[in-house]
Amino acid sequence: MIWVAIALLIGLLAISIPIAAAMALLGMSLDYFYSFLPLRLALGEMSWGVSTDFILFAIPLFVLLGEILLRSGIAERMYAAMSQWLSWLPGGLMHSNIGTCTLFAAVSGSSVATAATIGTVAVNEIDRHGYNERLFLGTIAAGGTLGILIPPSIVMIVYGALTETSIPQLYLAGIIPGLVLALLFMATVIIACLIRPKWGGDKIALSTAERWRTLPDLIPPLIIFTVVIGSIYTGLATPTESAALGVLMAIVLTAFQRSLNWKMLTDSIEGTIRTSSMIMLILLGATFLSFVLTSIGIGRQVTGLITESGLSPMQTMWMVIGLYLILGMFMESLSMMIATVPIITPVVVGMGFDPVWFGVLMMLLLETALITPPVGVNLFIVQGVRSRGQIRDVMIGSLPFVVTLLAMIVLLVVFPDLALWLPHLLAN
Repeated sequence: MIWVAIALLIGLLAISIPIAAAMALLGMSLDYFYSFLPLRLALGEMSWGVSTDFILFAIPLFVLLGEILLRSGIAERMYAAMSQWLSWLPGGLMHSNIGTCTLFAAVSGSSVATAATIGTVAVNEIDRHGYNERLFLGTIAAGGTLGILIPPSIVMIVYGALTETSIPQLYLAGIIPGLVLALLFMATVIIACLIRPKWGGDKIALSTAERWRTLPDLIPPLIIFTVVIGSIYTGLATPTESAALGVLMAIVLTAFQRSLNWKMLTDSIEGTIRTSSMIMLILLGATFLSFVLTSIGIGRQVTGLITESGLSPMQTMWMVIGLYLILGMFMESLSMMIATVPIITPVVVGMGFDPVWFGVLMMLLLETALITPPVGVNLFIVQGVRSRGQIRDVMIGSLPFVVTLLAMIVLLVVFPDLALWLPHLLAN
């Protein structure tokens, strides 16, 4: 039955049915053929429960925060400032792509929004400075993945809601791995440009005076990050309330920089509605599919396969990682997590693994899925922003960063304190 479900889902995706509809159709089909009760009758109540979850209300707020930063010009000024501070490294503005993605991830919470925003700002620099186009595009796609690892992450909120794991603990656990991964991405660029110096483009003239003059443009995202994360850990706000504080702070900063107007606000709200609707539809489809899979016994089958395999807990973890790497090639990352986490997490936690640590590992696996062909969402986002050539250029340019992500996954498994040290420190 497991393989039937996987084959049906891949088949639906292969004929270009949207992922939310594909998961709902798969749930309906499995319900019709394998369930002795009409599980579809629970769809209405389930949809109401998902759409009214207070924790999930943070999702449209964080999306709105990212939209305001993009449409107010704050993101563009942030990129210009990063180019002054990082472009002296081998690889030039490719480091600015990663650095700006890191900063933007710390306020937007979304990988798709991060890749789209930084891509929009950066792609015109490829021809202007003679960069290797594939590697340059790869830095945008890979840097964008940081949006789901560095807090405040929208996907971490979903993981916390699904597994009843503390979201503040998850946020703390994502900080150090997120920064380490950003540095590894930059190291990947440096190594590539040392091997092939021409890939690094023309040297960019830097002025010390101009560098210091752009420093204030890096302050807005740091203020928002401090307000959002600080309000959570001081106990002043829940994650959802902190998202609202972040939006309010973004509006205040936009007004301070004289870029607040009705057109910017209406465009931001329209963009938020489109993105949030897509996310909620995926949530509804994946939640129903997960409910059906559990009800017809696939959850027990998966648990049985894992527990009866005779493998040690660590061997089992490597098997789970391999499963997610394969699924990530064919499934959209958010839907993959929602459909599988309620089944896999209890097994993993039962073997002694920390749910907070597993949440960070899950984010890394989802990041890998975002830039793994053929269904990596960030690949299509960057290609859409680029609006020329073929998507295989983005895929080839992202491959070195897939290897970097795999190395980071190994690091986290071997050194779990990368994720757990900060939560344990502040808890004590």
